[in-house]
Amino acid sequence: MRTIQLRRYTLVDGEYDAFIAWWEGCMPQVRPAAGFAIEFAYGLPETNEFVWAVSAEGDEAAFLALENAYMESDARAQAFAGVPQRVARYDIAFVTEFPVTA
Repeated sequence: MRTIQLRRYTLVDGEYDAFIAWWEGCMPQVRPAAGFAIEFAYGLPETNEFVWAVSAEGDEAAFLALENAYMESDARAQAFAGVPQRVARYDIAFVTEFPVTA
């Protein structure tokens, strides 16, 4: 069983390119090293949005325990050190995956 968290961000005006450069340089290394898999990531420059999903083995409680450890980790602190706030709005929720059939 995997638990998936959908993360939708509205970025601060004028910060889209800087956020994307930072995210690409950090998250593909930091999140997997903490036990997560990045399922997908999409940017919508026209609306200043970024949408991505991260997953982990286990149920929501296991995900949250892993996330708490990640949030307190030195690796995360280093990834965010000196980075200005580039997200104006966060919308984060667990989602249910449904198989697509043709």
